[in-house]
Amino acid sequence: MTVDRYQNHVNVWTDYFSCYTYASTYQLDREEGNPVIREDQTITFEVRYCSELKNLDSIHFRVLFHGDVYNIQNVDMMNYQRKTIKLRCKLVGGTA
Repeated sequence: MTVDRYQNHVNVWTDYFSCYTYASTYQLDREEGNPVIREDQTITFEVRYCSELKNLDSIHFRVLFHGDVYNIQNVDMMNYQRKTIKLRCKLVGGTA
């Protein structure tokens, strides 16, 4: 939280952690069962597990990727093996 010029408390997003990721837009079309790349901008990110990401959730965090902001819809800790984390995200808007 930060304070604006009128001393009001304002929620703002701040950078937390930066890392390399594998990003995939490949999805299965539910209606026909055909693999397609959708334009609704749902994307899956896969990152290596690290201590900075152990408390990752969909409420307090979001993803900034190539200048676009994505809300996290699902965090998959991959059976808690501490190797990788998968994030299913949906596009919110343009440049942050």
